[in-house]
Amino acid sequence: MNKEKQFKDMPNAEKAALVCSWLDEKQGGEIVSLNVADLCSITETICVVSARSIKHAQALADFILERCRDEGVEFLGMEGYKTGDWILVDLNDVIIHVFLADLRGFYNIEGMWAEAERTDYSGENPEHGDD
Repeated sequence: MNKEKQFKDMPNAEKAALVCSWLDEKQGGEIVSLNVADLCSITETICVVSARSIKHAQALADFILERCRDEGVEFLGMEGYKTGDWILVDLNDVIIHVFLADLRGFYNIEGMWAEAERTDYSGENPEHGDD
């Protein structure tokens, strides 16, 4: 029997926007995506989100996995779920960092990739152009 991959083939920017919308739906804080395609050899986009608590961080990670399964988005792995203060979710060309707020500032992922094109996705900052 021939078993083919059943993952959606979507452009990276669309996938990152989709993942960020999932994080926003579950009330992730300060959601940012960084386009690192020209700067990093292991991924194209890094998404960073703040969680209010360890349980919230775990819920965000669980929701990403659930939606990946439902939507047919490729999932490669996860690190840090048990401790929950920094969870890394690997979707191959999109890597998500779920941080507790104080650790996010300490590790400063956005600062490490300061030259990357940045997009803010948080629901409380709806700057979507002029009319």
